[in-house]
Amino acid sequence: MNAMQLKRFLAGLALAGVSWSAVAQDVVPVVGAKSPIASLDAAQVADIFLGKTSRFPDGSIALPVDQQEESPLRERFYAQFAGKSPAQVKAYWSKIIFTGRGQPPRQAADSIEVKRIVTNNPHAIGYIDASQVDASVRVLAAR
Repeated sequence: MNAMQLKRFLAGLALAGVSWSAVAQDVVPVVGAKSPIASLDAAQVADIFLGKTSRFPDGSIALPVDQQEESPLRERFYAQFAGKSPAQVKAYWSKIIFTGRGQPPRQAADSIEVKRIVTNNPHAIGYIDASQVDASVRVLAAR
């Protein structure tokens, strides 16, 4: 792709409301490498992060860890796994909180903090940039 084609591509993304950082990142849900949870499908991941379930399929408690609200990685995660925009996620949680049916996931500053949390807590589940995956975490599902 030459420079002019790249400029047109980026301009097209901007017109479509997509940030370059959201396109460049591949997001993956993870648990700690020592977690008993071996895999989840995308719907199960979404249900945990949307508070529709508080347990993993084996019955153990699931503690979701979100990225910061303004994070492009968070935007991509919810788009891929829950089919929701940032505004939809915010509205969803506002309704859940208002009706007293739950609280949104705990937030971490970035992928490094998410990895630290899931590595130290076998019940924690988070999502990180795929480039941050290492032996300390297990990828659960891809979309």
